[in-house]
Amino acid sequence: MSEAKLHLDQSMLDQADENLELEDAGRTAGDAAEAKPKRPKAGVNGSIIAGIGALVLFALWVLSVRFLKVPPYILPAPEAVLNALWSGIAINPTDPQGYYVPLWSTLSNAAIGFGIGTGLGLVLGSLMAESRTVEKLLMPYAFALQSLPKVAIAPLVVIWFGFGAGSKIAIAALLAFFPVLINSFTGLRSIEPERLDLMRSLSATRFETYRIAKLPNAAPFIFAGLDMAVVYALLGAIVAEFLGAQQGMGVVITQAQAVSDVAGVFAALIILGVLGITLHSSVRRLERRVVHWAHRGKP
Repeated sequence: MSEAKLHLDQSMLDQADENLELEDAGRTAGDAAEAKPKRPKAGVNGSIIAGIGALVLFALWVLSVRFLKVPPYILPAPEAVLNALWSGIAINPTDPQGYYVPLWSTLSNAAIGFGIGTGLGLVLGSLMAESRTVEKLLMPYAFALQSLPKVAIAPLVVIWFGFGAGSKIAIAALLAFFPVLINSFTGLRSIEPERLDLMRSLSATRFETYRIAKLPNAAPFIFAGLDMAVVYALLGAIVAEFLGAQQGMGVVITQAQAVSDVAGVFAALIILGVLGITLHSSVRRLERRVVHWAHRGKP
């Protein structure tokens, strides 16, 4: 009788152990499911939103012209702007009467100025981040230069560098310089102290610490500055062309304004707007390739 009772108690204990094992397995599976990172929900494509916004803007444009009777010297009809745009595009690319030659002149000057301005901004920002003495020496003058209205500086730059490409490149470089300077300085100074301690424990040189630890940490900041600088450089080249130039999109706009060709002005502005969006998208795409670790898990 006692043996049967012992056998029954042992069976009950075995069954309880099995139930506990099943519960533990269920908890482990549940914890693993909760710990598994959830994939971010796919949002609405940005291109779709931009397209919808463009359609809404175009619809408001058409309604303003057709039903509100806005005068054409204030807001030209969409078909007039499209005709002006087509007349400048459907032409021999080497013809100076079209948009290709002026656009190339503006874009090339802006690109050279962008390269000079961002290069100087990165070098000086790095020097200021590495040396407190250089920071105290250069930072006040950098902010003083940035606070000056560029419209007031531009005529002086044209006088100094002439009406050729030099003045356009100089103003483009001036506008592209400050965003990269500040962003690179901020990014290099924002590195965690633990990373610097690790580099010191590895007996890394100052340049190795800059190249391996500081520069990758500052890369998202630098690309944010490049994103602003590329548009500012284009703006600087156009502003310089307004003041005096032989060719460029600024010259195209000035000539259209002189003959009250509002549709031509709108056509040139559309081209510049598309160019600005293209440059911004190019910088963002390059950032995703270079600073890929900063975009992991993002849609």
